[in-house]
Amino acid sequence: MTGARRVGTWEVERSSGPAGPFHARDLPDEPVPAVWVHEVTRPALVLGSTQGDEVVDTGAAAAAGVDVVRRRSGGGAVLLVPGRQLWVDVVVPRDHERWSDDVGLAFHWLGEAWADALGSLGVAAEVHRGALVRTAWSRLVCFAGLGPGEVTVGGRKVVGVSQRRTRAAARFQCSALAAWEPGPLLHLLRLDPAERRRAGAELADAAAGVGVDLAALEAAFLARLG
Repeated sequence: MTGARRVGTWEVERSSGPAGPFHARDLPDEPVPAVWVHEVTRPALVLGSTQGDEVVDTGAAAAAGVDVVRRRSGGGAVLLVPGRQLWVDVVVPRDHERWSDDVGLAFHWLGEAWADALGSLGVAAEVHRGALVRTAWSRLVCFAGLGPGEVTVGGRKVVGVSQRRTRAAARFQCSALAAWEPGPLLHLLRLDPAERRRAGAELADAAAGVGVDLAALEAAFLARLG
């Protein structure tokens, strides 16, 4: 951890380092409202909690110097590269005003905070409030689908959100993209050449970068958590 401070009712921690220890972090037994901002210091392919190792081309990952780790929340794979995304975990205790027993609706306020933050920086963003939108690739790649509370700009996903719940709290894991380039991610997945080409073509317009400075977006997001 490189620093901690309080923003409103939230304890904000900033850290940097490899992705593995951060994603292995457990929720505390007595959680408080918290925001964990983590900057990776080396590339990492982060799998969703239900994805098996068989989806990874381990040889390609090793050759590229990419760590392969698994997060505690669900969804598809995300490629983290230093300076290329803003990764934020938001911890909501069960007794917090932002808690919702509805696992779908629970995402909405968080998506609204991201969209409002982008709006304050001149980016017109929308929050997806419907059901999960699946595609041919969404079980494999996070940014190939669209879930409740996730944020789009011009119909393209710019902020992905996943969730893990315990009896004590919910941990929302958020990734805001600086740019969307599906090729490097697909290169690390176990696909045959034809599948990889098709996925690259079909995912080219699925997502996009947020179009703003990530440090400015982090500050704007924190200001809107309440």
